Amino acid sequence: MDSGFLELTQLLPRWVDLENVVRGEVEARYILKRAADHLANLGSGGDSGAEETGYLVGALVDRNWERIHTGHFSQVPLATRKIYAIACCFKIFFRLLESTSPAQKDACSEILDEAQLLGCMDDWCELKVALIDYLDKGGAVSSNSAPLPTLEPLTRVTSNCDIPQLDAPSLEEFQTKCFEAGQPTLLLNTIQHWPALRKWLDLNYLLQVAGNRTVPIEIGSNYASDEWSQQLVKIRDFLSRQFGKEPSKAGQNIEYLAQHELFSQIPALKEDISIPDYCTISNKDTPEAVDIKAWLGPAGTVSPMHYDPKHNLLCQVFGSKRIILAAPADTDNLYPHDSEFLANTARIDAAQLDPETYPLVAKVKFYQLLLQPGDCLYMPPKWWHYVRSEAPSFSVSFWWE
Repeated sequence: MDSGFLELTQLLPRWVDLENVVRGEVEARYILKRAADHLANLGSGGDSGAEETGYLVGALVDRNWERIHTGHFSQVPLATRKIYAIACCFKIFFRLLESTSPAQKDACSEILDEAQLLGCMDDWCELKVALIDYLDKGGAVSSNSAPLPTLEPLTRVTSNCDIPQLDAPSLEEFQTKCFEAGQPTLLLNTIQHWPALRKWLDLNYLLQVAGNRTVPIEIGSNYASDEWSQQLVKIRDFLSRQFGKEPSKAGQNIEYLAQHELFSQIPALKEDISIPDYCTISNKDTPEAVDIKAWLGPAGTVSPMHYDPKHNLLCQVFGSKRIILAAPADTDNLYPHDSEFLANTARIDAAQLDPETYPLVAKVKFYQLLLQPGDCLYMPPKWWHYVRSEAPSFSVSFWWE
């Protein structure tokens, strides 16, 4: 048992820290208390009972996985997601008691990703970061991926912009001209200090920091199409297929890491960006947390015309995106889908309008712009937007109330 593993056990929550999480959950209460007590006494009690306790922890993980996948994810109780997450962490520790081989560490990394994707680890951030660091060192496949290219910075081009542009506006100017006015605006020179603008062009850096993580990838260029699907894949495999030096195979699917909370899953990447001060402006007395989403993919990814319910600041790190906007007042003229899942998505193709099929689009005032590296696009709530990447692209969006 290596010293690094023993140090990790000190970050595990003790039973007294878990009692509120498992209140009313008899099965979880028994299993997690047994697991916490066992690992808290590793130095004195040996491994007696480890196999049976590890089996029970695995069963608890499976049980709560089933609960999470019953019904709509938004309706899953927070306590269930917390129990699932911490049970996954205990499962990792009992797996590592069996072996700390590279293959075992890689298997444990996948368990940790599941804990982050499905569970809630907000209460155990320090443990999460330490586990990521420990498992990524010496993993079975951490050094086997082929080198990736370093992307050339795009030369800025002059392009028509149908909305106002502001050069590094002050908070007061942003609040008056954008936020309070409900005015979409292209913000220039507001994220030039981000290390991401330089570091993320080297895809090998992304491979090193994030390659071993499992993330949900969209298959197909458009989530509203019948051919669209999702898969959980390693970032290293996604990067290799979509950005690798080998020529793409004919007919290869476009894959898109879209609307994913990547920076919660990989804290090291979050150090390369910062939340813009504009996101602190709110109509509420106490602003709520800012949702940070990652958008990474090759040229040709498309987000069809849709709207978001929150204020949205879309920041372009590398690559460029062609964007088409429409005001909330034109909602009925954009033919929203009838289904609940796609109610915020239009049936029209904003890039290729079909007035014969959708005659009301003739009434819509569309606004077009090109989002280039270092630019930020502010979109008020419920403004419709169509987004297409013109080159390999990485964007970060900030949503807030």
